[in-house]
Amino acid sequence: METKLQKAYAMKNKEDLKFKSSEGLNEELVRKISKDKNEPEWMLKKRLDALRTFNEKPMPDWGPSLEGLNLSKIYYYMRPNAKNNARSWDEVPKDIKETFEKLGIPKAERKVLGGVGAQYESEVIYHNLKKDLEEKGVIFSDCDNGLKEHEEIFKKYFMTTCISPNLHKFAALHCAVWSGGTFIYVPKNVKVEIPLQAYFRMNSKKGGQFEHTLIIADEGSEIHYIEGCSAPQYTESSLHAGCVEIHVLKGARVRYSSIENWSKNTYNLNTKRAVVEEDGIIEWVNGNLGSHTTMLYPCSVLKGKNSKSDYIGIAYAGKGQYQDTGCKVYHLKEKTSSTVLSKGISVNGGVSSYRGLIKINPGAINSKSSVRCDGLMLDNKSKAMTFPSMDVHENQVEVSHEAAIGKVGEEDLFYLMSRGLPESEAIKLIVSGFIEPIIKALPLEYAVELNKLIELEIENSVC
Repeated sequence: METKLQKAYAMKNKEDLKFKSSEGLNEELVRKISKDKNEPEWMLKKRLDALRTFNEKPMPDWGPSLEGLNLSKIYYYMRPNAKNNARSWDEVPKDIKETFEKLGIPKAERKVLGGVGAQYESEVIYHNLKKDLEEKGVIFSDCDNGLKEHEEIFKKYFMTTCISPNLHKFAALHCAVWSGGTFIYVPKNVKVEIPLQAYFRMNSKKGGQFEHTLIIADEGSEIHYIEGCSAPQYTESSLHAGCVEIHVLKGARVRYSSIENWSKNTYNLNTKRAVVEEDGIIEWVNGNLGSHTTMLYPCSVLKGKNSKSDYIGIAYAGKGQYQDTGCKVYHLKEKTSSTVLSKGISVNGGVSSYRGLIKINPGAINSKSSVRCDGLMLDNKSKAMTFPSMDVHENQVEVSHEAAIGKVGEEDLFYLMSRGLPESEAIKLIVSGFIEPIIKALPLEYAVELNKLIELEIENSVC
C-alpha cells in the first residue's frame, strides 16, 4: 500500500506551461532563454560559448553507462503558467501549491526555516526570506533575479573561479541552459542561525532541470543551506544537470545539505564545488536515493591556509539504479584538512559505488586527510564498489583511507529475528545503524524524512 510520503513524491500534475521548447538543444533556444530573462550581453555570450563547448566535448567514457540518455529528446526549457517569485503561497497556482504542501515545504518554512525558494520546471515560483535576515543584509533570491539586482557580484563569481564550463560536457550544458536556482550572499560576520532551503521539482515527461546555486559567504559569516529535489515517475528519461558553486571566504563556514530523490527515470548529472579561503570551513551532507543513474562528486578546493572540508554522504541504489557518488578534495595550501565519510547501500540488483579523489599539492605541508567509504549489500544480486584515489605530492602530511564492503550479516539477522522481529524490520534496523552518522548530521525534520525514505525503499525491495 502506497504511503502518504510515497504519494507526495509520485504525484503528477497536468502539464500547464507558458512555454515549452521543442526537443533538443540549439543556439536559437539558448538565445530565447537569455532574451526571456532580459540578461546582459555578457551572460548571453557566456551561454553561447558554453553551448559550443558542450557540442565539442564527448560524453563521459567512465563510470556508469549513459547510453539510455538521449540528449536530443529532452525538453530543456519549460516555463510554468505561474507568477515568478511569489512572496505568498496564496499567489501560487493551486495544483503546484498542493504539490509543495504534500512535500511539506510550507510547513517546514513555518517551523524551522529562515527562508524558502521553490522551483517548478525551469522557473522559481516562490521565494521568501524572514525580515530579520533581510535587515542584516542577507541576500536570498533565485539566480535570475540575483543577476538582475546584483550583476557586479554575480559576474565576478558565476562559473568563473569555482566551476568552469570547460570542466566537463554537463558543466558546459548547464552553463548554456541554466534557469532559476538560488543566489545567497551572507555579509561579513553575519551568522544565519536557522537554515535556508530551496526545493526543485520536475513535473513533465522528458524534462530537463538546470537550476544554478551560487552561495557567497563573506568573511567570518555562517550559513546552512538545504536543497531537496524530486520528480514523478515516467518511462521516458529525464535529465537533471544542476550546478552548485560555493565561495567560502576567510573565516567563513558553510554547511550544504542535500536530499536528492529524483524519480527512477532521471539521469542525475550534477556538479557541486566549493572554493575555501583561509580558515574557512565547508561541510557537505548528501543523501542520494532516487534517479536511474547518478554521477555526483562534491568537490572542495582548499585554497587558503587552515581551510577545512568535511563530507558525509549516503547513496541508496535499488533495482535498476546506479549511484556513483563520492567526494573530491584539493589541498592547495599548508595546514589544510579534510574528512570524507561515505556510505553506500545496494539492494535488488542496484549498484552503489564510491568514487573519490584526495590531491595534496607540493607545499601543502602539515595537511591532513581521512577517508572512509563503506558499502552494504542487502542481497546477493547487488553490487557495492569503491574507487578511491590518493594523489600526494608532499611528505609532511597525514593521509589515511579505510574501506569496507560487505553483506548484511546472517548472525545479526538471526539475533534480531530471534527477538521477534520480522526479516524486513531486522534489515531496516541494521541499515539505520549503518547510516546513523549521516542522519545525525541533518536537522531533525530532514533526518526523519531521509530515514523514512530509506525504510520505504527497503520495504519495496525485500518484502
